[in-house]
Amino acid sequence: AATRQDMTYWLQELQQKRWEYCNNLDAAKRDSRTSPTPSDFSKGLVAKDNPGSILSQNASAERARNILAVETSPTDLVGEQAASQPAPVQPSAINFSLKQWSTEIKNSMSSLRKGNNENRKSVFYTTEEWELLDPTPKDLEDSIALEEKRKHLAEGSKGRRLTSSAFPFDFGRIPHKTRRPLKDMIGSSKNRNSSDSSPTEWYSGNGNKLVSELQLKYQSQQEELEKLKKDLLSQKELVRLLQQTVRSSQYDKYFASRLCEGVPKDKLELLHQKDDQILGLNNQLEKLNLEKDSLQQEVKNLKCKVGELNEQLGMLMETIQAKDEVIMKLSRQLSECEDSTSSQSGAVNSSVATCTNKELQELDRLKDNLQGYKTQNKFLNKEILELSALRRNAEAREREWQAKYTSLEAKLCQIESKYLILLQEMKTPVCSEEQSPAREVITQLLEDALKAETSEQPEQAFFKPHLVSEYDIYGFQTVPEDDEEEKLVAKSRALDLRSLSLSENREISTGVKWENYLASTMNREMMRCVELKNLIRSGIPHEHRSKMWKWCVNLHIKKFKDSTVPGYFQTLLQNALEKQNPASKQIELDLLRTLPNNKHYSSPTSEGIQKLRNVLLAFSWRNPDIGYCQGLNRLVAIALLYLEQEDAFWCLVTIVEVFMPRDYYTKTLLGSQVDQRVFKDLMSEKLPRLHAHFEQYKVDYTLITFNWFLVVFVDSVVSDILFKIWDSFLYEGPKVIFRFALALFKYKEEEILKLQDSMSIFKYLRYFTRTILDARKLTGIAFGDLNPFPLRQIRNRRTYHLEKVRLELTELEAIREDFLRERETCVEKRDLISDDEEDS
Repeated sequence: AATRQDMTYWLQELQQKRWEYCNNLDAAKRDSRTSPTPSDFSKGLVAKDNPGSILSQNASAERARNILAVETSPTDLVGEQAASQPAPVQPSAINFSLKQWSTEIKNSMSSLRKGNNENRKSVFYTTEEWELLDPTPKDLEDSIALEEKRKHLAEGSKGRRLTSSAFPFDFGRIPHKTRRPLKDMIGSSKNRNSSDSSPTEWYSGNGNKLVSELQLKYQSQQEELEKLKKDLLSQKELVRLLQQTVRSSQYDKYFASRLCEGVPKDKLELLHQKDDQILGLNNQLEKLNLEKDSLQQEVKNLKCKVGELNEQLGMLMETIQAKDEVIMKLSRQLSECEDSTSSQSGAVNSSVATCTNKELQELDRLKDNLQGYKTQNKFLNKEILELSALRRNAEAREREWQAKYTSLEAKLCQIESKYLILLQEMKTPVCSEEQSPAREVITQLLEDALKAETSEQPEQAFFKPHLVSEYDIYGFQTVPEDDEEEKLVAKSRALDLRSLSLSENREISTGVKWENYLASTMNREMMRCVELKNLIRSGIPHEHRSKMWKWCVNLHIKKFKDSTVPGYFQTLLQNALEKQNPASKQIELDLLRTLPNNKHYSSPTSEGIQKLRNVLLAFSWRNPDIGYCQGLNRLVAIALLYLEQEDAFWCLVTIVEVFMPRDYYTKTLLGSQVDQRVFKDLMSEKLPRLHAHFEQYKVDYTLITFNWFLVVFVDSVVSDILFKIWDSFLYEGPKVIFRFALALFKYKEEEILKLQDSMSIFKYLRYFTRTILDARKLTGIAFGDLNPFPLRQIRNRRTYHLEKVRLELTELEAIREDFLRERETCVEKRDLISDDEEDS
């Protein structure tokens, strides 16, 4: 943020988001032990089943936020917009470097000694340009005449500027520039720093903190200023020494060029010696002057100390005199008191005795009270400790009873399931008109077991909880209403599922992992990674499935959606409704046959029927090569449980046009036939015993698995396993279908191997997938026991079998054409009409 006000506002917004997220997380943890409910961002038909599942905001947190709120709206740019602006310059008390000055002075002096006449910048004025001018002969002659006077002005020359006439040359300034001394520059820098560093905004509750920060900052600025002054003094001394060096260099130049002509060498050497002596004497004089100044300063300091000591001595003398007077006064009062006490000792003794007795009694009473309070305090502390121990024991017992209740409930589900199966097995067909008492008892028990619990039986409901609801969280009917035998098996299966969910507590840890991962991706886009793949394989929580399915679909269909215009789905739907569509008749026939056991598609007035119709019509208009194929309706129906209409349309496009090969849902179902042959190869490789068992009894299991691949296990497995398969399928693609198809066979491999005739094997294969309830075990087999599982191998086998199936279809077409020609030539067969020709 650019300002402190904006920073406070956005920190407040961040804290608000944290409160909301923690509230949602706490509510999710509370509901994790019961059946999951969709969150406020769930889409599709499932989300509308629980409209009250949106969590209310914490009132206390909202009240605290209102009290602590400082800013209500941003006043400036933040984030990337603020980052794109030029960064503000932070003022500093030291915005120049003395080392750079010394370096520049050394460079200037070295160039002067080499005779360089170029202009030089002054090191004392950072914004002005200065130049050094070579002295004229007249200036040199005047400087020789004034040499004696300068010897006596060493102290005065110490404080002069560089432009003083004591030099044999001048620092000439450019006329249009103005000089800015170092002291003014330091002062302006200090003022600017102090003005910029002053606080612009004061907040209630933070005043003392800001004042302390400003005081610390002011002290640091003062220390830096003191250091700067010391550096300035040292640099002045350096400049003075450099003045002498420049002066000697100018003298050498003058004597070498002017005076050395016609002068003997011995006189010239003598002259140089005299100059050296003069310089040495000047140096000694300057040192003595410096010592004199230091001594004078010490004398002044000593005089100040002596004055301070005299003042302190005077104060001490006055204090001693005042104390003497007080001592004398107290001595007189003491003597007077002694005289008066001797006369009044009798009366005073009696009064003092009475007062002392009262005080002693009061003291005893206070001691007793104190002892009583101590005893009471010890007793109360002991009671508190005992109550705390009782509370902890009660909580521990409550947890134990809760765990025991859960285990008993799970066992009850298992016992009731076995009880139903036992009753079904004992129920034998009637062989005579007479009914045995045992049969009547079994019939009555079956009626009681299948009877739904109602509010008319409060006592029974109290002792036997309602373990199986009419519909699960996805809207599927748990117990059918028509067939009594199927109803009994379905209720037994629902009880087993309930028992399994109560026995396992790992779902809580999975939910926490999902919450942590989604929290880490709040400020960044989700990307493909191993962590996300493992989380999706373990199953997406019910409340996050809408968001994750939509993200998975967009991940695969992004290039298709980018190439379409806005409102593409609505345009397709409008065209399909207004114009004649050859697929609309078959779509209408299949709508109510899609998922009749799901409450969202059970009647013509159900909400899901109209959405299903719209998506199928729009897709038939987009892909006229396929139009509509039986099986697409079930794919769309599952997608609509968690996605809106347009997202479900793109989900269908992903499955048909991205995941599955071409001709998978066409009239010939060429791709589906190829996948069945690929699956046979994988069965012989991954499950050789089971494959040999099927071959021995000539069981074509592809008649069962063909529908698994066509509709991705819809109506083939229980709903919990179905949606976990779809989670991985939408993220990883069609390879997941092969994994779970093999895992289903491996899960029941031993039971299938025990069957010794083709009829019993085929009958078992028709329903065995509905008996698999442990989704965690099935997932472990699919993604663990069947590895390695390369997609390249599946693609190669698809290519190989595709050619073979095409050749077979060509041969069948040739046989069909031969038959038709033969029928046309034969009079007896001319009246025979095939079913296809009759339909056409």
